[in-house]
Amino acid sequence: MKVLLIGGGGREHALGWKIAQSPNLTKLYLAPGNPGLNRLGEKLSIPENDLEAITAFARENEIDLVVVGPEAPLADGLGDKLRAAGVACFGPDASAAQLESSKGFMKEVCAAAGAPTAAFGQFSEQAPAKAFLREQTPPYVIKADGLAAGKGVVIAETLDEADAAVREMLSGQFGAASASIVIEEFMAGEEASFFAITDGTSIVPMIAAQDHKRAFEGDKGPNTGGMGAYSPAPVFTPAVFERTMNEIVEPIVAEMRARGMPYIGVLYAGLMIKDERPRLVEINARFGDPECQILMRRMESDLLPVLYAAATGALKGASINWRDDAAALVVMATEGYPGAYKKGSLISGVNDANALSDVVVFHAGTKEENGALHAGGGRVLNVTATAASIGEAVARAYEGVDAIDWPEGFYRRDIAWRALERDA
Repeated sequence: MKVLLIGGGGREHALGWKIAQSPNLTKLYLAPGNPGLNRLGEKLSIPENDLEAITAFARENEIDLVVVGPEAPLADGLGDKLRAAGVACFGPDASAAQLESSKGFMKEVCAAAGAPTAAFGQFSEQAPAKAFLREQTPPYVIKADGLAAGKGVVIAETLDEADAAVREMLSGQFGAASASIVIEEFMAGEEASFFAITDGTSIVPMIAAQDHKRAFEGDKGPNTGGMGAYSPAPVFTPAVFERTMNEIVEPIVAEMRARGMPYIGVLYAGLMIKDERPRLVEINARFGDPECQILMRRMESDLLPVLYAAATGALKGASINWRDDAAALVVMATEGYPGAYKKGSLISGVNDANALSDVVVFHAGTKEENGALHAGGGRVLNVTATAASIGEAVARAYEGVDAIDWPEGFYRRDIAWRALERDA
């Protein structure tokens, strides 16, 4: 099977790493890939946002399956173009991808499906948004309606901070993504990310993970795309799994099918869990990053046939087996992220980290120049490890981090602290 993988981050490196292990794979193409991912397949000089070039390449080279990693090409309609060209695509059409690309649309679907989520209001002007804030109690949750690369959420402790977030977002902080905003009820509890694969009708549940969205230890600082992750998630009990499937995932998939926009791909449900009752925080139309890396490390089954079955409407009867081992991930980011940061600093020791037992380093924001590795983004490396317990996996991941020499990088030293506190 010839596969074209779209994207060049840590999520895509992990997907490529897993797909490359499949005996069903004959050729893996990468658009655009990254220095780690490029060792697994053939890099193409096609950016992930060039939908026409991707579609033309897939058609002309008789690609059997296109796997779309990032959300932006899906929101822009890559799935639509590929299917119109007769190419199987793992990822939703633009209409279904609105579950991620528009928080207002997601809330509307939740209401129709009866899926539990936070009460909310949607606004495109400051005055009514600020008036709505004054009817709420702190903390206040303000979100850009559209795609903002994981940064379009502010949890404000005071009304002044909330007013500032409203003003900045509606003044163009995130461009078109924040032309409209959603203000919602703050939900207390513990967060977890749950994943399921669907062909629009059948659903194959995956597993849950927990990530760390705040930049600094103790869950302090600004929101990021994620500074670390671990699985299994202790808060995601069998009872929570049943409720998540019965009250959230299945009703939403059914609602999308009833609307004539069947959801095809992976459905990421960001959950807030309290007293074993999950409520939906967000839906993403792709694998989470860094949670995907954790899932790939724990997955025992061959991923490729499941992706192809979902893309071709043949998912019924499929299943995925998982290893009992726990997995942990530490993100190494450029100093200054998620604010301004400098690119180009030299990184060494990645091969030393990869040589450690049960450690795999996924490239997220690297670039290679004359054989040397440099930082090319905010989140740069994902150091993953597996072990019999979460504590051992975390310790092993930090061994990998310690093997890497990158003075301009930073990372959190408290990954999985909630799970470790439970075990204490």
